Amino acid sequence: MSSQKRVSYFYDAEIGNYHYGQTHPMKPHRVRMTHNLVVNYGLYRKMDVFRPRLMSPTAMTRFHSDDYINFLKSITPDNMQDYSRQLARFNVGEDCPVFDGLFEFCRLYTSGSIGGADRLNDGSSDVCINWSGGLHHAKKAEASGFCYINDCVLAILELLKKHERVLYIDIDIHHGDGVEEAFYTTDRVMTLSFHKFGEYFPGTGDVLDIGYGSGKNYAINFPLNDGMDDASFKSVFRPIMEKVMEKFRPGAIVLQCGADSLSGDRLGCFNLSLRGHADCVQYVQSFNVPLLVLGGGGYTLRNVPRCWTYETSVLLGMTGNNEIRDALPYNDYFEYFGPDYRLHLPVSNMENLNSPQYLEKTKIQLLEVLRSIECAPSVQVQTGGTSNLNPVSMIAMAADGVEEQQSVQENSGRNGGVKVMTEEDMPMDESTDNGNVAIEGRKEHPAEFAS
Repeated sequence: MSSQKRVSYFYDAEIGNYHYGQTHPMKPHRVRMTHNLVVNYGLYRKMDVFRPRLMSPTAMTRFHSDDYINFLKSITPDNMQDYSRQLARFNVGEDCPVFDGLFEFCRLYTSGSIGGADRLNDGSSDVCINWSGGLHHAKKAEASGFCYINDCVLAILELLKKHERVLYIDIDIHHGDGVEEAFYTTDRVMTLSFHKFGEYFPGTGDVLDIGYGSGKNYAINFPLNDGMDDASFKSVFRPIMEKVMEKFRPGAIVLQCGADSLSGDRLGCFNLSLRGHADCVQYVQSFNVPLLVLGGGGYTLRNVPRCWTYETSVLLGMTGNNEIRDALPYNDYFEYFGPDYRLHLPVSNMENLNSPQYLEKTKIQLLEVLRSIECAPSVQVQTGGTSNLNPVSMIAMAADGVEEQQSVQENSGRNGGVKVMTEEDMPMDESTDNGNVAIEGRKEHPAEFAS
């Protein structure tokens, strides 16, 4: 069934040109490496590929404050000495540095997520992928945890124009605090996060944090300890997800797939394999609800592209006997993947500090929270915009008076982006087994587009 899904994929080659700094663990280059693997595995042939149409700075103020957006537009490495007070106020500094092209970088990754949400809203796609997105820590007027603009929140706001209820799922090792905080007081968005807890950034996401006011019981947190492995993760993720879908019945899902929960991550301390991580993606997709899939964390440069490429294939229905091969195809970054040059890597022998008793106790506690929720109606109520959010939510206040974007077609794409290539559009060349890529009237080899 999943092989018949209409999958859209958002990517802009410029994303890999931005640089947080030599010693900073966040490397946007990982998205370019991912795309290069996607191309060389031939996965692009099975989905529509789009370059996102850049959103306006005004659209970012649906969630973020005007002062904060204006600051991000203005700050550069050359003038930052003139903004010392604002740097402290907006938490821009060591973790979230000022670098060349900062605001354009924010527009690029955010536009992919908004474009994906728009295609889900108009029914053009069943699944949309934006591996450059998923920056879930950013607050209304504050950068945090390598994140400046919270594309997750903005994408959810876009989805709320069409869907009465949206589910946000976060499998990054860090708690999705920015998204939870944004929707903490509304019952239209449920946030579900599985994360490391206890003296670990950002320090939030206790099992007792369940929402407030109308949003009570709509924030679900599963705090975990070091060494979480595939079997343990599956044992808690699936039953919690099943109950969430039964009670909340979302019209759309946003899934943040931070790869820092993989074994061997530079900043992480979980022990998930690629298959264990991707099992969450496959299970979420099995509910056949419009799905926006985003990236997030992931700081071991050779592992993040492996993870997101494999999960792209899973979303395309390439599982079981149809799974992509383990031996990596030759690509522009082949030397990064040595010495084994394989897709799947062994996990470590680290101890799993999540005892079966702890996992079972926490699972039962969260299932009880979910049982207290009144079942949502199975027939969705279509809404005209984001202003129907709970009135005490800061999201509702941020959304007041924002006009909905009009749908505009360009080069066969919607307002989400410029269409780059589809299976039907790609003539085959006898000298190669890859199709050509049509970009704004030109034809280019996909490996060149990936550069």
